[in-house]
Amino acid sequence: MAQPLQALRHDGGILWALDQTLLPWQERWLKLRDAQGVADALKRLSIRGAPLIGVASGYGVALELARDHGPDSLQRAHDTLIAARPTAVNLAYAVKRVAEAAAAHPPGPGRAGAALDEARAIEHQEIAASAAIAAHGADLLSELRVRRILTHCNAGALAAPGRGTALAPIAELHARGELELVLATETRPLLQGARLTAYELGRLGIEHAVIVDGAAAGLIARGEVDAVLVGCDRVAANGDVANKVGTYGHALAASAARIPFVVAGPCSTIDPETSSGAEIVIEHRDPWEVATVPSESSGARFRIAPDDTRCLNPAFDVTPAELITAFVTERGVACPVDHERIAGLLHAAALR
Repeated sequence: MAQPLQALRHDGGILWALDQTLLPWQERWLKLRDAQGVADALKRLSIRGAPLIGVASGYGVALELARDHGPDSLQRAHDTLIAARPTAVNLAYAVKRVAEAAAAHPPGPGRAGAALDEARAIEHQEIAASAAIAAHGADLLSELRVRRILTHCNAGALAAPGRGTALAPIAELHARGELELVLATETRPLLQGARLTAYELGRLGIEHAVIVDGAAAGLIARGEVDAVLVGCDRVAANGDVANKVGTYGHALAASAARIPFVVAGPCSTIDPETSSGAEIVIEHRDPWEVATVPSESSGARFRIAPDDTRCLNPAFDVTPAELITAFVTERGVACPVDHERIAGLLHAAALR
């Protein structure tokens, strides 16, 4: 079996992060030493993907406490990281867990050590979750006789430790010899599908093709897709899902064509405090991202819209639970997706 990428590692008091803004042209590692460095990497999407954001944020707290043993360092780390990305619930989940573990100790090396232990525990939990998601998702897709999958954005090892979320069942189906083709949408404006998903699928030896975002609905309608499989950044208590902008349109197309629309993600992405998708805060990023396209290898971007053009850049949209065929997690599959089954997954996760 081909080995997935490792996008993040903690070693020698440094968090090493593969800079995803430069992929697929360069594999450059960032050296992050404190909470502000991690927060900056999250904001510019050098580190991205809900589970990976959570893991990085947990380590960010630990880095700050190791750098500064003072009484104010824990609150500073918390505030710095929480402000970095508002939509992915994994960030707040990880920061809270690590901060609570650290707060049980007085300021000093013991507090920093407790934070690092908790951050490592979160990473190991996410690695195990991705393996379980791979198995549960592949079993479901195999039962549905899915061989041609459309996916949006990137939800592989670059977005979560281990095999990823949505790409984990895809990799498992490929390993079982049951996968024919993956269609990866380019995912404007930052092209996570064309740059990152294609990069991962190529390394795994999985047959794939990149399509423009606007081609997806037509291909689905023509019967060239058996299922749509995506990751998630936040799941509300009723099963509504926030994911990369454009996901909602793919769900509508899948519903019209009567093919499965499947979401994959760990239980850490469920936010029981958010009752529905209407309450999810949607991050709006710099309009400059819409007005430009990346240039090869340099990290620079070229403008494609006139200078005076107004651009809107919501980074996510919300797909209602009624459009989702199944939600695949490490604790099993919710099908149909509703408040009762989401609560059941959370209960199962709490018993682990």
